[in-house]
Amino acid sequence: MERPENIKSLKATMSVRLIIIFHLVGIAGLSIAETKPLFLMLVPYHLLLMTLVLFFTHDGFGARFILFFLLVFIIGFGVEWAGVHTGQLFGSYTYGPTLGFGVDGIPLIMGVNWFLLAYSVGVTLQYSGIKYIALRVLSGALLLVLLDVVIEPAAIKYNYWHWANGVVPVNNYICWFVLGAILLLVFELLRFKKQSIVGVVLLISQFIFFIALLSQPVLTPAAEPIKTVKPR
Repeated sequence: MERPENIKSLKATMSVRLIIIFHLVGIAGLSIAETKPLFLMLVPYHLLLMTLVLFFTHDGFGARFILFFLLVFIIGFGVEWAGVHTGQLFGSYTYGPTLGFGVDGIPLIMGVNWFLLAYSVGVTLQYSGIKYIALRVLSGALLLVLLDVVIEPAAIKYNYWHWANGVVPVNNYICWFVLGAILLLVFELLRFKKQSIVGVVLLISQFIFFIALLSQPVLTPAAEPIKTVKPR
């Protein structure tokens, strides 16, 4: 019988390889004109798969972890809803079709995406050696903003979402910082035990993935008309 440590190591190794492979395949698929439409359709399923990978490798799966997922999903989706329908948080923006099924104009996968971001950054900061919770939270929030700086131009090119006048407002990054800090504080307060490096690998893969997408051809604006949602 294999020891629990060996099983955990095997799970982590398998998951790391899966994350790297799927991100590389995604980059390749989106770089080929013939396969790009298919891979754009697969974006929500890719995010779901990454979530399952994190669930699979999480050590100490229990009530606190489930509570964290639910809280992040609800908070993330709620803030996105308020952002789109008021224009007062991130700025004036609308979602395109790439992120899949939504409710009232907000893709459900966005709640899942916020979980992926908060969890991967939270685990990464656990490995950072930073002793103080406040400093980990603030550093993690800044890391999320840096990731969003990379995400924004790629998201616009691939119809994730669109900004009014095509300009990303400064308050988008401010909101990312504040929301990121709140979610990371929840992560810290629920006191997860230190996890494997899977979360770290996912975060690094996200940076590489979106940087790679920036080198790809721009989608033709006429192919996907942008609908403006007026704040309520």
